[in-house]
Amino acid sequence: MVLGIDHIAISAGRLQEGVEYVEAALGVPLEAGGRHLRFGTHNRLLNLGELYLEVIAIDPQAEAPFAPRWFDLDRFSGRPRPTNWICRTEAMGPALKAALPQTGPSVAVSRGDLNWLISVPETGILPLDNMAPALIDWLGNPAPAQKLPDRGCRLRQLKIAHPQAELLAAYLAAQLQDDRVFIEKADQPQLSVCLTTPTGEVVLE
Repeated sequence: MVLGIDHIAISAGRLQEGVEYVEAALGVPLEAGGRHLRFGTHNRLLNLGELYLEVIAIDPQAEAPFAPRWFDLDRFSGRPRPTNWICRTEAMGPALKAALPQTGPSVAVSRGDLNWLISVPETGILPLDNMAPALIDWLGNPAPAQKLPDRGCRLRQLKIAHPQAELLAAYLAAQLQDDRVFIEKADQPQLSVCLTTPTGEVVLE
């Protein structure tokens, strides 16, 4: 297996709005995240076992970045919802070469004691209307998921819908073997996340 799911991003117009949406849906609290000065965003996090959930929004107190924000946040509007997913690699160069066009380049990012590489297109928009995964390399360091309290939530299914579903499926068939990922053809792009929680299954979409 070349890639593994690292985390899933829930975008929001305001961070607190996204936090309230996820906490109400899942019935568990989110953990403190931090600020990403390079992209002018901030986040909150939730442990999902070997991966995690991230609620992310533009930080109104940050300076505007010199390039488009990651995860297409400059164009985000509407209610909080899943918008992106990120796959972990231990070899960013080869992973980018195998990825769909316009997945990269890779960018060095830091937050507190965390340092990593992540693929961010120059437009901020990932392939297939953001339905293709971003790539992340933690450079041998523990990912945030390993440091977060376990609230008993786990990923059951990540459903990805897109008119060009077959293109994404062909790419992932060679790069990611995870039966929790389901790809379907649909008229409109959409991410849907099914999680098990201490009180039952919840779908975020």
